[in-house]
Amino acid sequence: MKNKFLTQAAMIAALYVVLTFLASSLGLSSGVIQVRFSEALTILPYFTPAAIPGLFAGCLLSNLLTGAVVLDVIGGSLITLAAAFASYGLRKHKYLVCLPPIIGNTLGVPFILRYGYGMVEDTIPYMMATVGIGEIISCGILGLILLFALSKHRNTLFGEQNMGNRFPAR
Repeated sequence: MKNKFLTQAAMIAALYVVLTFLASSLGLSSGVIQVRFSEALTILPYFTPAAIPGLFAGCLLSNLLTGAVVLDVIGGSLITLAAAFASYGLRKHKYLVCLPPIIGNTLGVPFILRYGYGMVEDTIPYMMATVGIGEIISCGILGLILLFALSKHRNTLFGEQNMGNRFPAR
């Protein structure tokens, strides 16, 4: 089970990085409203606890590889980690698992943008609104579409041993 956990976490991290670069190449990950395909993966703690380290590692790697500032690399990754834990905690409430990343990023990312990137011209409330819209699209809409699509194949993709939703023993 430990190997499966690590493999799933690594695959999720890799998918996160690839989807981040895809959205970036299409010009969707910058601008006033950012739609990052990788954020749709934040629903994966519903299926497997391996998504928690996978999302964290994927966000960390994405931020490092795209040249993000230190505050973004650390702060953005920690927001993703906290949201993944919260989503995992909500796994019994299928429709609520997308809320922690939406709320976490809406409240946290504007401060990273303001203080990490020096976005003085935009106010924090304005950035909360625009980040929130992007997160609703990425997590709330795309994420829930992904959740419903994966639900049909959860045992095949994630294995029955994860249905107890426990972390693997050391």
